[in-house]
Amino acid sequence: MMYKKMTSNINEIGKKALELSARDRALLIRQLLESLEDEEEENTEELWIDEAKRRYNRYKQGKTSEKPASQVLEDVKTNLK
Repeated sequence: MMYKKMTSNINEIGKKALELSARDRALLIRQLLESLEDEEEENTEELWIDEAKRRYNRYKQGKTSEKPASQVLEDVKTNLK
């Protein structure tokens, strides 16, 4: 039931948006896309924080191998050759 109401609201908004000038529709599209990007950035940041915590916990539990940064960079250079 809720889905039908949302769909009809979206259809109604879409019809009204199509009545806007091309310039106003473009501005509306930009605003909508920016709102998605903001949300995506927020989710990405949360995911990276969770990943950092997970890695830190694994490190503290001794479940990871450590290498000095200089060794990691040397390995990368070797693998890129």
